[in-house]
Amino acid sequence: MESQEVTEPIIGEYQVIAHLNVYDSPDCTRLATQARADRHLFVLSAAENSDSQQAVEVRLCEDDYPGWLKVQDLEKLEIATRSYRALQVNRAEICVRLPEVVSFTQDAMAEPNRYLWGGTVGPNFDCSGLVQAAFDSVGIWLPRDAYQQEDFLHPVATGDIEPGDLIFFGLEKRATHVGLYIGEGEYIHSSGIDHGRDGIGIDRLSSPRDEISERLFQMMRRAGRVMESYQPRNRNPK
Repeated sequence: MESQEVTEPIIGEYQVIAHLNVYDSPDCTRLATQARADRHLFVLSAAENSDSQQAVEVRLCEDDYPGWLKVQDLEKLEIATRSYRALQVNRAEICVRLPEVVSFTQDAMAEPNRYLWGGTVGPNFDCSGLVQAAFDSVGIWLPRDAYQQEDFLHPVATGDIEPGDLIFFGLEKRATHVGLYIGEGEYIHSSGIDHGRDGIGIDRLSSPRDEISERLFQMMRRAGRVMESYQPRNRNPK
């Protein structure tokens, strides 16, 4: 079936046909997240025939993430021919895929990259965007932000962490940073210059070997284990 070009969408479900940016407000000045090709989203507000309109409100289907899409990026959508359905996986199936999750992050680190707030499609990622993209690469969905990922995962004692578990850092109230544990006391993550590095790197949980590891070690909250793929809570565009 030929794709149907979208210029003035009605409220409903669409498929992304080219990577696009999603913003946190209708003025589209601050990136909230990104959507790779093949993702699904709901358009929540129809475009108007107005030269002054900059954006339409959307929600990404796989992680329920809200945002705004530039009107000129509507050409990167086509009407979905089927509704999005999340993959059902158990812990045993997830374990089989974890080496590929780790490999995704290491391959991403090997490419020239920098920290990008809202980045999820590469080569530039934010912390939770790198984690989400790594699990997405093997068909497993996690919530978008670090604090949402922490709430979604099964808590694990730091003495029991395994490769593929997530390590959360931040303030007393909630997580603000996340990394992927890769074994041997090390985790991989994307961090900004406020943490001493601009991009993806590997640091240590125990016996921090440098200022970056030490600073994050002092902010560590807890670890979490992926037990399932995220199931969307919002199944209609209302």
